[in-house]
Order: sequence, then C-alpha cells, then structure tokens
Amino acid sequence: MLWNALVTFAIGYGVIVALVALFQSHLLYIPEAGRELAPTPQTIGLAYESIEVRTEDGETLHGWWVPAPGGGKAARGTVLLFHGNAGNISHRLDYLQMFNRLGYATLAIDYRGYGKSTGSPSEEGTYRDSLAAWNWLVQSRETKPQDIVIAGESLGGGVASWLAARQAPRALILMSTFTSIPDIAAKVYPFLPVRLISRFSYDNVSNLRQIKAPVLIAHSRDDEVIPFDHGRALFAAAAEPKQFLEMRGGHNSGFVFAREEWAGAVAAFLERHAPALR
Repeated sequence: MLWNALVTFAIGYGVIVALVALFQSHLLYIPEAGRELAPTPQTIGLAYESIEVRTEDGETLHGWWVPAPGGGKAARGTVLLFHGNAGNISHRLDYLQMFNRLGYATLAIDYRGYGKSTGSPSEEGTYRDSLAAWNWLVQSRETKPQDIVIAGESLGGGVASWLAARQAPRALILMSTFTSIPDIAAKVYPFLPVRLISRFSYDNVSNLRQIKAPVLIAHSRDDEVIPFDHGRALFAAAAEPKQFLEMRGGHNSGFVFAREEWAGAVAAFLERHAPALR
C-alpha cells in the first residue's frame, strides 16, 4: 500500500513539473491582465503622442511618447520605461506623471503581445523590443544616449538591465526587480526543480556587472512578490556610482505610498548624474 502511495505521489509530482515546464511562459507573461488601454496620459492631463515602433524581426510595438513640460528644449532628459509582467502601459500612468513633473520626457512601450503590440512575448523578444525602442529614441527623436534614462519595474528591470549593459545611457533605474527568473522561481516554487526546467533567465546580476552607467535600485522591505534581499543583491552587484533606496509598501503599492520620497530621490539622483554638457 505504501508503494502504491509513493507511485501515485511520484506520478502526480511528475505531472505538476511537466505542466509548469510546459506553461511557464503563461506564468511569467500576463498580458491578459488588461489588454484594453482605457485611461491614457490625457486622462491625467498629460499631452502625449501614440506611436508605433517596428522591431528588427517585424513586430509592431505600441507606445506613448509624453514630452517634457514646455517641449523638447525644456527637457531635463528622456526616460525609457519598461513595465512589469502584467497589464500594459495604461497601468503605469503614475510613472509618466512623476517623470513629467520632474521635467523629463518619457517613452513607454508595450512588449510584443501586450496592449496593442503585435506578436507573442518571449525573453529574446522583449530584448528586441527594448532595442527597437532605444533606436526609435536615438534615430527618430534624435535623442542623445547620454540624455536617456532607462527605467524598469519588476520584469521590466530584466529588460532594462539587458539594454543598459549594451548601450551607454545616462543612468539605470531598477524598481522592485529580481536577481534572475530561476532565483525568484525557486522562492515561489521551492518544491519544484525550477532551475532545471526554467527556459527564462533575465539575469540582472550578470547584466549589472557589465553596466558602467550610474544605477539607482529601489526596493521595499514589504514586497510580497520579490523579496527585499533581491534588491540588496542587485545593489551589491552594481558598480559605483550607485544608490539604494529602501521603499515601503507592497510590490504594486510601494511607490505610490512613498510617492514624494520616491520622486525626490529620483530627481536628486538624476541631477547628480546629469551630463556635464547639454
């Protein structure tokens, strides 16, 4: 009878492992958590332009270009924003508003398969998306690389750090970001061999070791999705100049609860690392 129980358990466990291995992309990418773009920057009083960016492999990405107050000449810089794994750019209006108030223009894009963007998400695909967005800023908007701040939240931190390791931005901002997908998956599913079956990496630690730009890492001790020690490990991996900002509140609310503190810290960090010549 014990043998039968063990066999049943082994079969059940094997089925669970197989299902997680097969459907892991659906666990990582959640564009269905809001495909509609109901609110727009105009909803909160921001002028914006709806834009399309073409990737090297033929996908069309939808994004919002929010100019700085007073137009391009008044901009303190440009922020390239990469959002997390759920929802779309319409769920990140707080970021657009904050950077606008700080005097920055912002480009926010939806990855392939998110919002109005074509295709299906993948790790390599999100990297291509980030490069297409960077090229759009540099080529179509004639933005100088030293004026571009790359910012990423949660999963978007993996996209942002990959891009920052391959370009020369003014600075990198990581918000509530993990060290790598296998690391965070091992904490969420400690009973599964996730390091063996994971098809995703998003290795932020390795990326940070290659980045020469100033890095700001913000993480909350109360983050219930990505533990605080991930933020500290990222900070340890980054080279100087760098800054760590301890937030408060949950994974999706920490930056709202600390809005004034957060905005002030970002403004001061970016001003300290502004280009010497404009």
